[in-house]
Amino acid sequence: MDLMESLDWYKVEQLSWPADWSAIFGREGPLLMEIGFGSGLFLVDMARRNPKANIIGLEIALPSIRNAAEKVARGGLTNVRLFQASAESTLQALCVPDSVAGVVINFPDPWPKKNHRDRRLIDDEFLCLLASRMFAGARLEIATDHVDYAGQITAVLQRSPHFESDLDVAFTRVDEGRVQTKYQQVALAEGRVPYFYKWRRNEVPAEDHFPIPKELPMPHVIIRLPADTSEIGRYFRPAVVEQESTYIRFVEAFQSFHDGKLLIETYINEGPILQRIGLEIRARATGEIVIGLAEIGFPRPTRGVHLAIAALVQWLRREFPSLVVVQSNLQGEYADIPHKRD
Repeated sequence: MDLMESLDWYKVEQLSWPADWSAIFGREGPLLMEIGFGSGLFLVDMARRNPKANIIGLEIALPSIRNAAEKVARGGLTNVRLFQASAESTLQALCVPDSVAGVVINFPDPWPKKNHRDRRLIDDEFLCLLASRMFAGARLEIATDHVDYAGQITAVLQRSPHFESDLDVAFTRVDEGRVQTKYQQVALAEGRVPYFYKWRRNEVPAEDHFPIPKELPMPHVIIRLPADTSEIGRYFRPAVVEQESTYIRFVEAFQSFHDGKLLIETYINEGPILQRIGLEIRARATGEIVIGLAEIGFPRPTRGVHLAIAALVQWLRREFPSLVVVQSNLQGEYADIPHKRD
């Protein structure tokens, strides 16, 4: 594997939902996952120990991804793929039910402040997501050096109907032969003995209430109103829209010197998928205005994007009551934007 080629990594929004793992790896194999691989020491060791497995590593921090990618390349490991992605988005969007053979979570962020504890990864909801994606017999390994987080992990594992310990106890404080991660080395140097969990997915069926996200048609709405894009831009103010499980924030409006079109910087959080995209407001030669999704980066036309465009139209209607919707292809509950007739 060429070193520079190995420095590539994947993002959830760049792949099909669900992912075609055999195409990504160029072969069939059991799918193993390390969530939060840090410097990549454990990930590389796991790849060497499991040469027939397809192994994906998840991280958010780019320096960690680059560091791990170099280790993977130097080791000549062709069975590893790196992702800059969250565990939730990868599991829900890319993995079909009963497809994951094993998951390792090494020293997840303990979020020690009391008002931050809801940010911890391992809770009842996350175990339900794991259970829906892991097949019976798949292994779940967790390590932490944080006492309070260990208490939480123990509690949620013990009350989960979908996981059973491979040991006679919930955790062990010794794991011989295990490669030491950077965080484990720091913990030991500071006198903290980690907790190691070795559990397994049992055969109790898991209800799958984590649907794989769907893409809708590329959205657009055509309107007529007594204003041009420059006037629309002057009216714009940052705003937040929340509906059910979708959070939308309109951040800022930018106007092109070339053709006057507006780009609305928009952040959309809908379940496992987070997108920072551009929504485009542009004028036609006929005087009509088109609102759609700008093709910047890798935008995916999800339900949340349709909702965001519907929210823009509703905002414009409040500012310009005489607005006329000429055409709309918005889907689902947003398909019925009221059309005003001349």
